[in-house]
Amino acid sequence: MICKFCAAMRNARFPESLVPRRLLRLAILLALAALAVANLPARAEKADRFKPLNTESDLPGRIDLLNQVVVLNGNVVVTKGTMVIRAARIEVRESPDGYHTAMAFGTPAQHATFRQKRDEPDEWIEGDAERLEYDGKSDVVRFVNNASWRRLHGAEVTDEINGNLITYDSATEVVNVAGGAPATAANPGGRVRAVLMPKEGTAAALEAAAAAASAAAAAAPLKTAPALGEKK
Repeated sequence: MICKFCAAMRNARFPESLVPRRLLRLAILLALAALAVANLPARAEKADRFKPLNTESDLPGRIDLLNQVVVLNGNVVVTKGTMVIRAARIEVRESPDGYHTAMAFGTPAQHATFRQKRDEPDEWIEGDAERLEYDGKSDVVRFVNNASWRRLHGAEVTDEINGNLITYDSATEVVNVAGGAPATAANPGGRVRAVLMPKEGTAAALEAAAAAASAAAAAAPLKTAPALGEKK
């Protein structure tokens, strides 16, 4: 049926007034443009957003199927891809559109913690606070009360921020911080504090590494050389 239709179209004669050549060329160009747009690769997003959310805990909890609320107690661990949240108590909720939110409760002595891998090789984001608030739809984590946020390369901390409220947007990788944290021995004024290292591979980072190596060599204890004539 399709072949007969194509043959009929090829054999048909259309007056140029009905199908002007300029209009025909425009239609072909539009069709090619649409095909090119359709074949463009979609922008990659963080894979963790599409992974299932898993929970573990030591003590009895509560599952409210009607309201889509799960309350877990005792050494609670929530994972979603590379993201891991740990706390003494965590409440997980599911919105009508299927996105999860989690509120993790720690204590001044034992903070709730967060860890997630970045899209860079061997780089991680860590943080802790008395309370964590995770929004799966916006991919935002809020660290509330005595908050700390860190970026690590392997096991080495490259950037660190401390404050009373830290908001981390993992989609845009923007960190907002507010002060007002209670005074501690490390931070008597309760102010916002940040330590930012030069990006790895830059001239500033290479100079900093060379300076650190020189300082370490200068601080190394001197070794005594054997006296002349002394047997080794």
